[in-house]
Amino acid sequence: MKTGLLIRSMVSVVALPVMVAGVIPVWLLRTRGGAIGAGLSMPGNLIVAATGLTLGTLGLFLAVGAIRRFSSEGEGTLAPWDPPRKLVVRGTYRYVRNPMISGVLAILAGEAIFFGSLPVLKWCAFFAVLNAIYIPLVEEPMLVGRFGDDYLLYKKHVRRWVPRLTPWDPDIN
Repeated sequence: MKTGLLIRSMVSVVALPVMVAGVIPVWLLRTRGGAIGAGLSMPGNLIVAATGLTLGTLGLFLAVGAIRRFSSEGEGTLAPWDPPRKLVVRGTYRYVRNPMISGVLAILAGEAIFFGSLPVLKWCAFFAVLNAIYIPLVEEPMLVGRFGDDYLLYKKHVRRWVPRLTPWDPDIN
């Protein structure tokens, strides 16, 4: 990866997912309550804590994979101010159009469960609603403008939020 792209990617990651899934939840936990492994001291809550940890870890892998594809295949970043120059339709993008947002939402939900934090859960819900509005109204029209028929074909075959059961192959469809 070129040095300039690496720096741009790092800036966008710190500005967006680290802020959304790291800084804001930590601030909410410190100011609104929650504790590491909140339910671990109560019988039966080990499963709840493990569920939160598992969900957050899966979300992290999903988000990191999507971010790596944006820089390696898309030659850009996840940031709206420095988007990929090429349409990314490989990896997890073969199953769902927004794996990075899905990953960040899984991280937030996992944090809310693990820390037993209603404020983090509310932040997760707010972030989901925000993206449910922004993506179809702003991001998708920009993608149509940037990638034209290629994006429209992709959009026709791969759903925004609900993953396909089988991977979409752009070479076949």
